[in-house]
Amino acid sequence: MRRWNGWGDEAFEFPLPARAYRFLTEKIGAGNPLPDASFEEVLKKVPPSRLPDHSLVLKSPEERLRHACGQSLPDWIALRSGNLNTFPDGVAYPETTEDVQALLSYAQGFGAAVIPYGGGTSVVGHITPGTTERPVLTVDLRRMNRLLNLDTKSQVATFGAGATGPDIEAQLRAQGFTLGHYPQSFELSTLGGWIATRSSGQQSLRYGRIEQLFAGGRMITPLGAYDMQPFPASAAGPDLRHVVLGSEGRLGILTDVMVRVTPLPERETFYGVFFPSWQSAVEGVRKAMQAKVFLSMLRLSSPLETETQLALGGHERLVGLYEKLLAWQGAGPGKCMLIMAVTGTRAQCRSARRMASRTLKGVTGFLAGRYLGRKWAEDRFRTPYLRNTLWEKGYGVDTFETVTDWPKVDSMMAALESALHEGVAEEGERVHAFSHLSHLYPQGASVYTTAIFRLGDHYEETLSRWQAMKAAASRAIVSRGGTISHQHGVGVDHAPYLSAEKGELGIKAIKEALRVFDPEGIMNPGKLVP
Repeated sequence: MRRWNGWGDEAFEFPLPARAYRFLTEKIGAGNPLPDASFEEVLKKVPPSRLPDHSLVLKSPEERLRHACGQSLPDWIALRSGNLNTFPDGVAYPETTEDVQALLSYAQGFGAAVIPYGGGTSVVGHITPGTTERPVLTVDLRRMNRLLNLDTKSQVATFGAGATGPDIEAQLRAQGFTLGHYPQSFELSTLGGWIATRSSGQQSLRYGRIEQLFAGGRMITPLGAYDMQPFPASAAGPDLRHVVLGSEGRLGILTDVMVRVTPLPERETFYGVFFPSWQSAVEGVRKAMQAKVFLSMLRLSSPLETETQLALGGHERLVGLYEKLLAWQGAGPGKCMLIMAVTGTRAQCRSARRMASRTLKGVTGFLAGRYLGRKWAEDRFRTPYLRNTLWEKGYGVDTFETVTDWPKVDSMMAALESALHEGVAEEGERVHAFSHLSHLYPQGASVYTTAIFRLGDHYEETLSRWQAMKAAASRAIVSRGGTISHQHGVGVDHAPYLSAEKGELGIKAIKEALRVFDPEGIMNPGKLVP
């Protein structure tokens, strides 16, 4: 069973060692737990539905509460405090394209807004009802999760858009293939959601971002079905798949999705690599990217994130041994940890490892073996559960991300972290903000910053604290020419900053495209652009 007011499966916990809480107390002070509203208390606040009856639409308070929010900090605060302002009026679980068509016709007939719902993992407000003026129907696609076709010669698979990461990999691996798309929300998020938000997987160096994997499919719009052919390439005008990519449910509901798949690799290994300084580390990964070393992942932590990971990870005795070994190798307090993955045939992996080693050793990086890499890979989808653990101890956690070119990486990272500190400085509060480069390109890198902060004395103060940090971080990003989102999408939290990237004419073009597919404006209103 999914947690109704937190991340993931309610049966799974990710505890932290006592050392981790001592570390956070030293950095920002003791946590400040807040009382949570109970499920029963919040359930009583769900108002009567405004939707008429339909055989596919469920209107129970529990269904509506469980689909009322995503996973953004404002969503968490609303759920934990019990102060939700909006709920969907009904929830539907279609199983076929015909069901989706019937639901859109039903919504149009009663002037209802429609929210497509995948895994409910949005961290920027994609699935929260943004309107109270008209009824809201949430369409949960989880039952449309089957592998519908696999063309092994063309290596194109067709899935229902509600397939989660595990759904996809289990069905493909049974036939010797993989999609290889691993966002941190992999266990819960869906293929349709990945496309709607232009998702990026952790191993995109090998497999590509979702825009490289998305080949075509079918979208049901308020004006009917829109089919996208899976051509290997085309010069026939603009590629309209890219209008669908990142459209955030504003055009219609994806039902059948064609994706480019890859045969399962013979081997995959994750390594820990250390550098004595941030400057040498950045130089090393930039050179590896521009030399096109055949890797599947590079993830570089700053000195502060490296320190935090080692402190929060437990295994105190083992960490102590690593610290001594690293100091002997010349990597002291300013050291940086890189997680590197090689994937492919045995020959490809050997070649990539040798080439990476030569490149990284040239800037004083050294491989620390497979243990840390293996531990990172084992925990990579469990890490979001730390949000639950830290919340119970009185700490909030959020992430802020962008991408920029290599000359701006250092200044962008410093500006982001500084903005987060300044966001709460007037309150006399401290923030533990640390960063890593989550995805790398020959031209630049994604800067991904995590902020841990103490909850306020009440929920309103906590929300205000987050709003100050979010606004400061967003201004820092756009003022330095970064994109407002590399992988989380726009939703409502980033919408005020989209025009800095798209410009007035670009925003107008997006709005016109939305009107073409959805002239009555029923699809997920208020998201992406007003």
